[in-house]
Amino acid sequence: MLQIDFWMNPTSIVSLSQANIYQGSTLVLNNVNLEVGVGEFIYMIGKTGSGKSSLLKTMYGDIYLKEGNGVVAGFNLKDMSWKKIPLLRRNLGIVFQDFRLLTDRNVYDNLEFVLKATGWKDKALMKEKIENVLTKVGLKNKGVKMPYEMSGGEQQRVDIARALLNNPKLILADEPTGNLDPETTDEIMQLLFNICRDYQTAFIMATHDYSIIQKYPARVVRIENGEVKEISAAGV
Repeated sequence: MLQIDFWMNPTSIVSLSQANIYQGSTLVLNNVNLEVGVGEFIYMIGKTGSGKSSLLKTMYGDIYLKEGNGVVAGFNLKDMSWKKIPLLRRNLGIVFQDFRLLTDRNVYDNLEFVLKATGWKDKALMKEKIENVLTKVGLKNKGVKMPYEMSGGEQQRVDIARALLNNPKLILADEPTGNLDPETTDEIMQLLFNICRDYQTAFIMATHDYSIIQKYPARVVRIENGEVKEISAAGV
């Protein structure tokens, strides 16, 4: 585990201070200051191209933090290298809009693939863990199903189960309900809030759907004009 900088709040899972976020040589976000507490749920809103995905990618090590300070799950983003990024990501879960499941293998094998990739060896422990996360997301006994045999909502639940495999301290969700109908969106949002409450897992969820924020209120930050601004749910 990397040393946590002195300015990191011990109750925070994310601390960004005067961080400048770049895509290549282009400055995307300027002077980002953001604290995310353990078990906190945060919506991140903003227009397409505003920098939401760039900020998420910085948090999971896909974009290097060139300027400013950043600590995520105890890892200093300024000290990231290709060897350290897998260690960071073992403490994170990532949920995508398009699921990104391996289409040539069933649900169980999709989850087992992640466990093996993150260093798990014991077959019995892997089986127990997979069964636990599938039960948590309401897919008990669905491990033999292929992704193409499942609805969009079920595939998103598999994606969430995959994010839970390593007991993450933080889950980054990029438009996780963007391809779902309203009823399924409600089911997924209830699931995410239950996970946040039961596991004290922090969530940062990028979304364009303001109706979700009104129905499931939480802290909101807006990305606009290259800046990250705190707003109230009523102000979206």
